[in-house]
Amino acid sequence: MSVTAHNPILPGFFPDPSAIAVGDDFYIVNSTFTYFPGLPVMHSKDLAHWDQIGNVMTRESQLPLKNAEVSRGLFAPTIRYNKGTFYVICTNVSGGGNFIVTSDKAEGPYSEPHYLEGADGIDPSLFFDDDGKCYYIGTHPNPEGCKYDGDWYIYIQELDIKNFKLVGEKHNVWNGAMRGVHWPEGPHLYKKDGLYYILHAEGGTGPEHAVSVARSNEVFGPYEGNFKNPILTHRHLGKHFPIQYVGHADMFCTPKGDWYMVMLGVRPLHEKTTLGRETFLARVIWEDAWPVVNPNVGMLTMALNIDLDRFENEMISNSEPGVDKNYDFRTITKFGPEVLSLRNPAPDMYELVEKKGLKLKCSKDLITSLGDVSFLGVRQDCHAFEIGCMINTENLCRGAAAGLIVFQNNMHNIRFEVSNWIGYIIVAHNGIEEKLETCALGNTAATIIIRVLGLKAFFFILTEKGPIPIAGNIDVSHLSTEIAGGFVGCTCGIYAHDYDKDRDIDIHAGFRNFYYKRFKTQMEEEQLEADV
Repeated sequence: MSVTAHNPILPGFFPDPSAIAVGDDFYIVNSTFTYFPGLPVMHSKDLAHWDQIGNVMTRESQLPLKNAEVSRGLFAPTIRYNKGTFYVICTNVSGGGNFIVTSDKAEGPYSEPHYLEGADGIDPSLFFDDDGKCYYIGTHPNPEGCKYDGDWYIYIQELDIKNFKLVGEKHNVWNGAMRGVHWPEGPHLYKKDGLYYILHAEGGTGPEHAVSVARSNEVFGPYEGNFKNPILTHRHLGKHFPIQYVGHADMFCTPKGDWYMVMLGVRPLHEKTTLGRETFLARVIWEDAWPVVNPNVGMLTMALNIDLDRFENEMISNSEPGVDKNYDFRTITKFGPEVLSLRNPAPDMYELVEKKGLKLKCSKDLITSLGDVSFLGVRQDCHAFEIGCMINTENLCRGAAAGLIVFQNNMHNIRFEVSNWIGYIIVAHNGIEEKLETCALGNTAATIIIRVLGLKAFFFILTEKGPIPIAGNIDVSHLSTEIAGGFVGCTCGIYAHDYDKDRDIDIHAGFRNFYYKRFKTQMEEEQLEADV
């Protein structure tokens, strides 16, 4: 039997994937930057159907992110397994540097970070050799001095894994396949048939991204590059190819001996990327002791057959990527691992009250700040979707605000905000806010809706007669990486803040529900356009 995997296997903001096979279980972790909890743990039995089973970094003591910009925080994790222990190594560029956490279960809980003294640079990975030794591989600036921006080197050093200390000499082993390469990043070390392999990305994480490989008879080299490098890239396919930015890969082998590669890529719309970097899958074979990606094709495909038995959850859950998400706050007792907040949320940021709903604290820091904001969201994972929530406006204090948001960063977002019993349509572009429309809501519960079709947004309130349009055809191209910058994709959710800085008591906004609905087909999108 076989199963068909559809790319991206993790749609939406799932960048910098690292993957392992442990028996017949497969796991992926991804970067989260300044979102909390950090580093999602994805699980699959067949490489086609995935579920988020946990997060690696779930405590503020593990993940200090105070006042960090959205594209700082956690860069490029690697997950590995050895003798009953899961290891995740990563970089917190906002505090602490390179660290390792461990657990006896992939889903966690994970230990406090073991920070690695002397491990400079970013993008660390671990390799466990046949003789029991462990090695650290990472990147840092050219030790002879950087001649240009991105002039970095890959280095390998032995790691005392019991004491989490680098030992011995640091070996600078490779700086990429191309002459004058920019940003050799995300290196991973493997061993196959007695040869050591370095797989890494180069060319930056944008349009010139590429995957290259080198090999050696010895772990510290010398390493020779594959004459066919890069072994995977889409940079030669033009700006209008549906999948771009391909790179930052990791390889693994199934119990049947089949090799696969995960990597990031993006799906732009009209040359704008709002979904962020997503996780894709490709087949790998070995020819002349070199990996070949998607043989006979040479690029990513939208689907591929996997020689594994189909395994799918009987019931769709909110923790699966690429599905509609519904949260009735009056009936749930806790959130799944897929729900995100920003930086280090206050312990009392929210409360789920049975039969009443969610009490979300109105933070003194605005959602557009780098402070302690009150936000709960999920990843945007398609180009056409709708989000909605019911707010108990009658309980929202004067001067406080709550609502829906599509969030790229604190400088670029769109909001449907309720304050003083009025609904406001707000667009933040490069930190400048514009209020486009207002609507009276009254002192009662209100359902507000944001619908995004491609690079246009539409705003509604729900009445007994159905959705009533408030504003439409709002350009949201500024929510793209190309304009907003950074490394993240958009998230969609609810927020609350208090404009009254002098208020000396905590107040809360009440929400009854939140949903995220995807629109997948052209027919559905045409119907949506007819509605507005």
